[in-house]
Amino acid sequence: MILPPATLGMLGGGQLGRYFVIAAQQLGYRVMVLDPDENSPAGRIADHHLVAAYADREALTHMAVSCSAITTEFESVPAETLAYLARFIPVQPSAEALAICQERSAEKGFLKKHGLPHAPYADIRSEGDLQDVPDGLFPGILKVARFGYDGKGQIRVKDKAACRAAFRQFDHEPCVLEKQMQLEHELSLVLTRSAAGQTKCFPVAENHHQQGILDHSIVTAERASDALAAEASALTEKIAASLDYVGTLSVEFFVVDGRLCVNELAPRPHNSGHYTLDACLTNQFEQQVRALCGLPLGDVSAHSAAVMVNLLGDLWFAGNPEQASEPEWEKLLAYPDLKLHLYGKHEARPGRKMGHFTVLGETLEQPYQIAMAARAAIGISARHD
Repeated sequence: MILPPATLGMLGGGQLGRYFVIAAQQLGYRVMVLDPDENSPAGRIADHHLVAAYADREALTHMAVSCSAITTEFESVPAETLAYLARFIPVQPSAEALAICQERSAEKGFLKKHGLPHAPYADIRSEGDLQDVPDGLFPGILKVARFGYDGKGQIRVKDKAACRAAFRQFDHEPCVLEKQMQLEHELSLVLTRSAAGQTKCFPVAENHHQQGILDHSIVTAERASDALAAEASALTEKIAASLDYVGTLSVEFFVVDGRLCVNELAPRPHNSGHYTLDACLTNQFEQQVRALCGLPLGDVSAHSAAVMVNLLGDLWFAGNPEQASEPEWEKLLAYPDLKLHLYGKHEARPGRKMGHFTVLGETLEQPYQIAMAARAAIGISARHD
């Protein structure tokens, strides 16, 4: 067990790292953040901020000497970085788990190997691979194997000719072609697993997107039956055990013909789990700290129904596309049941996650109505994917 006031290390300085810092500091820990951006949200509030690249051996050695354990806030940190640090101190999640989650081909292969439901797919490493792709995979979605997120690095393709053109557009980067599924809706589940194998599953969230980016999440998920929620928990627990995962893990699901299909794994807390900050007895970031430090996992019961709405950088440009200006926060803060969270990012950009708000209530109907009214009042359009 690693106890306060030990120093914990965080690889990554975005909003997920920021909330980890807050949770750790509330428990009495110190936190050292490694992020190349001197204005990173997590680095600005950490006890120590190393402004360096994730592969900088001098900075990594300093972390290994200074910290008692290290974790990460996103999956784009090189797995080699985690492997190097693990030679000296505990690192969770493991480099092996991260390597699977950060590369689509490896992730799909993992799902297939362990008999987990997933969309039909094919690995595309060269134009020659397209010759063997079955027609049944079209229409499909061509996705780059690495570094695609929030709808980036994805192109919908109707046939082999379109797929070939998209592959060239991606400069022949390794890709995965997935069959485009007829979705009923999308769900996600956040789980935390301890080194001893104890697991705690947060309530299932129902997710709605705009242009590939999460717009809002609903908890409890209206269209997730008890059986579907239990299936999501069981599948996520199987994934975590198969990865020998320690820490907070998120799994996104498609619901197709009333059944779950695993879409993506995220080896970290998740945007759709932000509701846990206000609606649960223990939030996803405190659980990340607890798992890293070998503490007993907290109670994840939700004490309220909740609707979480993302605030993207587009809001800063609503009045003038050429110049950013602060949104009219008084329109949100006028709602007494609304909790506003701004991430302290140095610069607003369209599509960039700048904050979120959560509306709480005893039942889902009232917070949903308030959340939709609030998002309209601040200028968020109602169009969804």
